[in-house]
Amino acid sequence: MLPGVYAPQDDTELLAEALDEAAPPPGTRVLDVGTGSGALALAAARRGAEVTAVDVSRRAVWTVRLNAWLSRLPVRIRRGNLFAPVRGGTYDLILANPPYVPAPDTGRAPRGRAIAWDAGHDGRLVLDRICRDAPALLGPGGTLLMVHSALSGPDRTLELLRDAGLKAAVVRRRWVPFGPVLRSREDWLRRRGLLAPAEDREELVVIRAERPV
Repeated sequence: MLPGVYAPQDDTELLAEALDEAAPPPGTRVLDVGTGSGALALAAARRGAEVTAVDVSRRAVWTVRLNAWLSRLPVRIRRGNLFAPVRGGTYDLILANPPYVPAPDTGRAPRGRAIAWDAGHDGRLVLDRICRDAPALLGPGGTLLMVHSALSGPDRTLELLRDAGLKAAVVRRRWVPFGPVLRSREDWLRRRGLLAPAEDREELVVIRAERPV
């Protein structure tokens, strides 16, 4: 994996478990948006899915290409911002592990490695865009599986997806120790009331949203 590419972590594992539970059959059209190292795209390809992976990072794109080649798995890889490279496409399953960590306002967009996790003052800089744009790419009966932190407003995610006509629910939860990023901004998060005084773990959630047939 090239330096600066988001390495699979607890959120990737939790979303992979939701993918296993969904058990997409061979031939399922899968979109992995914000693919990072491609771990989820490759997991879907192993099931025989027709996988398209998208990431804005050149390094991520090259990493997925290398990992797919090493694994001898067919993955269509596109570089671009979220759904821009696949606009007009239709998918049976969309996987998303977007940036979702609340970050202090610096007056500029995230840069460098922080692009993989920093998501604005409320952590919803990318989440809201996915909730807005993903439903149009789902075919009848299509499913969105998305993981993010409970710090970033799962109720808001559910509300937006339901307003878009999808049936949405939290299907998995897991508490994990703070990683380096959250530890570095604990005081800021506590001042904002997003963390309790003694809280030292983060709750991750997987949201499943389905378009009616």
